[in-house]
Amino acid sequence: MDAAVPAAIAAACRAAFAAAARVCVLTGAGMSAESGVPTFRGGGDSLWSRFDPRVLATADAWRRDPALVWAWYRWRMHLVGQARPHAGHFALAELGRCHGQALSLVTQNVDDLHERAGSEVQAHVHGSLFALRCFDCGQAYDRPLPDYEPGLERIAPPACVACGGGVRPGVVWFGEALPEAAWRIAVGCATGCALMLVVGTSGLVHPAAGLPALARRNGAMVVEINPEPTALSDTVDHAWRANAADALPRLLALHPAAPRAGAAD
Repeated sequence: MDAAVPAAIAAACRAAFAAAARVCVLTGAGMSAESGVPTFRGGGDSLWSRFDPRVLATADAWRRDPALVWAWYRWRMHLVGQARPHAGHFALAELGRCHGQALSLVTQNVDDLHERAGSEVQAHVHGSLFALRCFDCGQAYDRPLPDYEPGLERIAPPACVACGGGVRPGVVWFGEALPEAAWRIAVGCATGCALMLVVGTSGLVHPAAGLPALARRNGAMVVEINPEPTALSDTVDHAWRANAADALPRLLALHPAAPRAGAAD
């Protein structure tokens, strides 16, 4: 796959960078998959491959068997903890430093790879695995978790320090609304940007899949970066068939403030 920046995309990025125009980056599961984080339905050969994530990721499943659901999420947290940010994550972090507050990062991913690479994430629209809170009263929980023990099908969730209820991950389950504040920020980023980069998202999960169209309706140029065609490909201005780890460092190099190879410290 030729990862050279297509001319039209390079021109759009150079213009936005030079003008300090507002840029919104929307990332999806493909971004994390390049770091080895399984997609939502990926269980591999683990004991979790026989469970349907669409059943486990619900409030009803938690009410029925919180220890089962918590064990599944502890496994997912463990996988994320083993993963490392890739070159695309680090390029976005550097782009944020170069472009300053004119760049906004919105992610559909529930992991912390962007943060570990050094990015400031404006909105986790599907929540975060690590923003723990009580299922009953909503109180945030910030105490350390015990070390993960692989192979356990049930793990008792921590108890809320305020009410004693079970502590759940801060992700959006099926049937739940998106976090209001995060969604409001995401919509603001989409409506206010001049350029939107859509990286590694399938375009199938709504309402986040509607953000690129919202950006276009408000005058933004929308560029998709994905190795495969998606549901968004026919609706964006430009589609670049490339992996995030290859493409984003090349886009960073177009920024006038980007570090140059061989530059003096």
